[in-house]
Amino acid sequence: MKNRVSIQTVFGHPIHFLAFGFGSGLAPVAPGTFGTLVGIPFFLLMVSLPLWLYIFFVLVFFLFGVWLCDRSSKLLGVHDHGGIVWDEIVGYLVTMMAAPKGWEWITIGFVLFRVFDIFKPWPIGYLDRHVSGGLGIMIDDILAGIYAMLILQLWVHFFV
Repeated sequence: MKNRVSIQTVFGHPIHFLAFGFGSGLAPVAPGTFGTLVGIPFFLLMVSLPLWLYIFFVLVFFLFGVWLCDRSSKLLGVHDHGGIVWDEIVGYLVTMMAAPKGWEWITIGFVLFRVFDIFKPWPIGYLDRHVSGGLGIMIDDILAGIYAMLILQLWVHFFV
């Protein structure tokens, strides 16, 4: 990964520690996938919440993420550094909104989110390239999460 960030930088600064998904963004390959894995324990902690409260927390995580990712990227001097994975955590939580309980749904949501996050169908890729700052870092993953959530909900509705 270009613009490699040291373990000391990530674990030595709370902004980087959170933005790098508690260190998961330091993975030498596929940091976004490792960051998405960090979303699973968050989901497990939130899955039993009423939907309105789940959505409230996701909104708070999103707004915090806009600030967090912007601040981390500015401190690093790199816009949307590959190791910044807070956006993947929140995008996965969007995917799992109103998802049924069970490991099969956690896995299906994970795969769907990663597919949309990696391939970035329109307008995800456009937003990724044209929106800057913390919002730019977050927005493509939120939209990938919305796409994945819609597919997951259709799957539940029509095949379960």
